[in-house]
Amino acid sequence: MTEPRIPAAGSFTLDRRTMIAGASVLTATAATSAARGQGRPTIDGQTALIVVDVQNDFCPGGRLAVPKGDEVVAICNTIGRRFQNVVFTQDWHPEGHSSFATSHPGKKPFEVVQMPYGPQVLWPDHCTWDSAGAEFHEGLDLPHAQTIIRKGYRKEVDSYSGFMEADRRTATGLGGYLKERGVTRAVLVGLATDFCVNWTAQDAAKAGLETFVVEEACRAIDLGGSLDKAWADMAALGVKRIKVTDLG
Repeated sequence: MTEPRIPAAGSFTLDRRTMIAGASVLTATAATSAARGQGRPTIDGQTALIVVDVQNDFCPGGRLAVPKGDEVVAICNTIGRRFQNVVFTQDWHPEGHSSFATSHPGKKPFEVVQMPYGPQVLWPDHCTWDSAGAEFHEGLDLPHAQTIIRKGYRKEVDSYSGFMEADRRTATGLGGYLKERGVTRAVLVGLATDFCVNWTAQDAAKAGLETFVVEEACRAIDLGGSLDKAWADMAALGVKRIKVTDLG
C-alpha cells in the first residue's frame, strides 16, 4: 500500500503537526482493527532487534523531542538483553544539512520546500555530528549491540528509514547487513512510532523480513490521526503490532 512519503507541500502548520506523514487519515476504530497483527516472534539467531533513534534530541529537552520519548529507554533495555542481534539506528546530520531550516534563508522550521527527490520538511537543526543531541540517551544500556546504522549523513538528502534514504533509491546498508547475518525477522522499538519507526518497519517488510513493532517500546507524535494511519499502513505490508508480553 504504501511507499513511505514525505508529506506534500502545504500540508503542515508551524507546529509539531509537521511530522505527520500522509494526507488522509483512517478512523481510529478501523485503523486500530486493521493494524493489529497476530503471531509472536521467535527470538533466536535469525531475529534482530532494531532500536530506532533513541537519541537525546528526540527525547524531552531535545531539539525535536517526541513526547515522553525517554519512557522507551528502560523497556528497550529489558527487551534488548534477550536478543543476540541488536542494531541501533542513529540520525547523524552534518552542519548545514539540506533538511535544516537554517540552510534555507528566509525559511522557518516545519515549512516545506522542494528538493530533487520531492517535498522536504525543514527541521530545526538536530542530531548534528558529534553533538550531545546526536548521542544515544544516556540510559540506553545495550552494550552487546553489534552495529550502528547512521542515517541522514549525506548533506543533500534526508533519511527517516533505517533501510532507505528519503530519495527512496539510496540504501543505508542495513538490509545487506541483516541478510549477511542470516536475519529473517526484525523486531522494532524506538522513536517515533508514526514516523521513523513506521518508515523503518515498512522497509523491513519490503526487504522480506518478518517484521514486528513492540507497541509499548515506542512513542508517537500522534496528531491528527497519524498514529492510527501509521499502524494501518504497517499492517497493510504485514508488519505485526505486538506487546512486550508477546515476546514470551
